[in-house]
Amino acid sequence: MTSLLIALAAAGGYLFGSIPFGLVLTRMAGLGDIRAIGSGNIGATNVLRTGRKDLAALTLILDAGKAGIAAAVFGYFLGTTAGLVAGAFAFAGHCFPVWLGFKGGKGVATFIGTMLVVFWPVGLTVIATWLIMAAIFRISSLAALAAALAAPFAALGWGRTDVAIMAGVLTVLIYWLHRANIGRLLKGEEPRIGGDKKADTPDNDSDGDDPDTPAT
Repeated sequence: MTSLLIALAAAGGYLFGSIPFGLVLTRMAGLGDIRAIGSGNIGATNVLRTGRKDLAALTLILDAGKAGIAAAVFGYFLGTTAGLVAGAFAFAGHCFPVWLGFKGGKGVATFIGTMLVVFWPVGLTVIATWLIMAAIFRISSLAALAAALAAPFAALGWGRTDVAIMAGVLTVLIYWLHRANIGRLLKGEEPRIGGDKKADTPDNDSDGDDPDTPAT
């Protein structure tokens, strides 16, 4: 595959992934700028704080689906490598959208959507890991971090080194974006699912790994 096609997949994936569906949907619904309420995050969790569960659910689906769609489209027309590149850059576009000053979401839902499309057994492993960890520890961010870490190892187990490399890079980004959550986990201060909510701040919020919203 030529460098031009790889660049095309990267650019296309990034642009599609950078569509801020949470911001777009809330503005279309007349709710104003989602960044001005709650944590200021553009993900489904903050959309839920508007009281519109329907918009929050749609945001979650679209954020999870946009990277998967990018990976599927470029993978179908340009091959497996292009699909992996498009999915990875769609994830990057969601987390660092150029339209919003490179301040986007934390990418858990988008990561899952990407994994489900590029290699569905890994995607299912990620979802299963999140559910098991959430049920045991009742800490959503811990479940999300464990689920992300499981992805590259699952890919290696299935003999997909290419997917493992991609998942490994994205997992590093997820951990970096969740560095504040990790700090609170180490201090034993991270909120639990269904527990008392802490103050809404950008560090307390996440796409799909907030204490009140599962990563799907």
